Amino acid sequence: MTAQKRLVLDTNLLVRGMLFRGSTPRQAIVKAHNEGLLLASDATLAEMLEVFQRPLFDRATSLELREALCRQYAQRCKIVTVHSTIQACRDPKDDKFLALAVDGRADFIVTSDKDLLALHPFRGIAILEPAEFLAP
Repeated sequence: MTAQKRLVLDTNLLVRGMLFRGSTPRQAIVKAHNEGLLLASDATLAEMLEVFQRPLFDRATSLELREALCRQYAQRCKIVTVHSTIQACRDPKDDKFLALAVDGRADFIVTSDKDLLALHPFRGIAILEPAEFLAP
């Protein structure tokens, strides 16, 4: 039996996947949930909640539902206490995902963010687009 893969999913992937059924990000979230251990930190969950609370998503679904999706996702994750300070990404706001991946001993970061993808691999952690993650 192979060890369960440890996965970090970035905010953009989670938002797109949770709001758009049938999308590649949604399929990646489902695969990650079914086949791996989802990792999150206080910082990544706070960003997700902040993004989901933005009024621009009011047309897609209610704020209450978006907040419920955040809570459900957090309950499915292993919450990692992050001690590392990493400054490696062109976009400093993405460094929190790298720190989570390092401290959570992640196997993969799944993202569509070009600033993160440019770092593949990062300290032995694969950084994959959703379609790459879904490939057999």
